[in-house]
Amino acid sequence: MMNQTIEVRREDGGTSQVVIGQVIDRLENYVPNGKKIVVITDTNVYKCYRIMIDRFEKIIIEPGEEHKTLDTMGQIYSQLIALGADRETFLLGFGGGIVTDITGFAASTYMRGVRFGFVATTLLAQVDASVGGKNGVNRDGYKNMVGTFNQPEFVLCDLSVLKTLPEREFRAGLSEIFKAGLIRDAGLFELFEKHTFDDFYQDENLLHQAITRAVKVKKAIVDADEKEHGQRKLLNLGHTMAHAIEKSTRRFEHGEAVAIGLVMIAGLSVKMGLLPAGVRDRIVRVVGNMGLPADSGIPMDPLFEALKSDKKKDADSVSLILLRDVADCEIRKMNFEELKQWLFV
Repeated sequence: MMNQTIEVRREDGGTSQVVIGQVIDRLENYVPNGKKIVVITDTNVYKCYRIMIDRFEKIIIEPGEEHKTLDTMGQIYSQLIALGADRETFLLGFGGGIVTDITGFAASTYMRGVRFGFVATTLLAQVDASVGGKNGVNRDGYKNMVGTFNQPEFVLCDLSVLKTLPEREFRAGLSEIFKAGLIRDAGLFELFEKHTFDDFYQDENLLHQAITRAVKVKKAIVDADEKEHGQRKLLNLGHTMAHAIEKSTRRFEHGEAVAIGLVMIAGLSVKMGLLPAGVRDRIVRVVGNMGLPADSGIPMDPLFEALKSDKKKDADSVSLILLRDVADCEIRKMNFEELKQWLFV
């Protein structure tokens, strides 16, 4: 299996390299020589990769969404100061989406910005969280309420590290891959119609293909709209609903909430006459075949109230990504009264 390098354009004229394959053993080829390297990781990842991480100075945080906060950022800044980190220091986020979000935010704000890169150790991080330059932390129950746009110099996506993931976490990451197919790659979505969960879990070549295609979808969109002024909003397909679910309960992994959000948006798109019911049924089948939930079990009233507090809302309206077909979406701004009528039909 060949390594695949995908270059995502950055606003400064450079590129962010996403390298997919067997790359973790070549980490020294990507970090700068002669510079202080500080790894930011969490306790779980550190247990798995202690020998590799101990080659560098390190900051270890607690895992979990509840630690993705400004309080954690304050602790990281203090530790960076104690380590003597300066503007020449390189930060390496080594972990899943929470670690990469926190590392990117720290690198963007410490001393007004230092260089950084990622080793993405979860499927979700490899295809979504660590690619494209969104970095942020949560505040008052709102996901990523405080953040930046700033792309890493590299993202290393080594498929071998995914073998350490719990099966549930691996399943959850798949939702972000077939979401990319629904946005702009019908063939990628069809891979999920043709293959089982076990195929993706056991066949590294198939997984390599799926991850590469998902990253290419994201690259094309980020290249055209890095700061989310327009078409980058397409990447939020299913996420407005997912964030409302996550605000209402902690029962679901992020990728599970995304799967439910995709089913909800497909259903809404059918109600609005945009999407054929047969396409919605295809989406529901893929979600089920991957072993992901299709319903949150949360009553619509509290879910709608949570949706109204989405950070991407604009006064009394929100931009939703609706489906017209596989690989055919539209961005539609809807006020909450109109949305409520459709949701409660």
